[in-house]
Amino acid sequence: MPVDVLTEVVISRPREVVAAYAGDPTNAPEWYANIRSVEWRTPAPLDVGSQLDFVAHFLGRRLAYTYELVELTPGERLVMRTAQGPFPMETTYEWEPIGDAATRMRLRNRGNPSGFSQLAAPFMASAVRRANRKDLAKLKEILETSSVQAL
Repeated sequence: MPVDVLTEVVISRPREVVAAYAGDPTNAPEWYANIRSVEWRTPAPLDVGSQLDFVAHFLGRRLAYTYELVELTPGERLVMRTAQGPFPMETTYEWEPIGDAATRMRLRNRGNPSGFSQLAAPFMASAVRRANRKDLAKLKEILETSSVQAL
C-alpha cells in the first residue's frame, strides 16, 4: 500500500523568505522534529543532482538515508527522492504566494514501502501526517517570530 501524505500551512512571510529557509536542507533539523542531522554528499549549492545524507528517528527507529534533488524551480518547487534508505520516498515542497506577505507551503511525502514496512503503511501514513503537521507548525513559528531573510 502506497503512502501519500499532503500537508500544508499558511505562513505570514513572503514566499522568497519561506522558500529560502525551508528549501535549504541544512535548516531541516531546526524545524523537522525527527531529523537529527543533514550532511552534504555533493558540494553546495543545492541543484538538480545534489545529494544529502539525512539521519532521522521515526516510529522509534533510527533511519539513515540519502536524498537526491530531482527537481528545482527556485522559490516555487523542490522535489527530492531517496537514493538510498529503508524504503523509497519522495518529498515535495511547494510555495505559493498569498498576496505580498504570506505563503502557502505544501509538503508532500510519497512512497511505496516494501517488506515489513509495507505491513505498517497505513499506520506509517498517519504517523507521517501527524509529524508533518507538527513540523510545518514549527516552521511557521520559526519564520513568523524570527528575522530570517531571503538569500
